[in-house]
Amino acid sequence: MGLPRTPENEAVIVAACDEFGLQEWYRDCVRPLLGVDESEWPRCCGGQCEPCSQTLVNVARRVHEKLGLAPSAG
Repeated sequence: MGLPRTPENEAVIVAACDEFGLQEWYRDCVRPLLGVDESEWPRCCGGQCEPCSQTLVNVARRVHEKLGLAPSAG
C-alpha cells in the first residue's frame, strides 16, 4: 500500500524532491517507491538516466525520514 495523498505527505514529497533537485515532473516517479519494499527499489545502472534511480531512492528515503517512517524491508 502506498503513502496516502494527504496535504502533509504531498508537502513532504515536494520538500524532499527540492532537497535533491528532482524536477516537479518526476515526483510521480517517487510515489510508487513509497509503497514497496526497499529491496524492490531500482538501482543506479550508471547509464546517466534522467532521473537517476539513485536520486529517486534518495528522495524516497528522505520522505521516510521526514515522516518518521521506517523504510520497508523485504
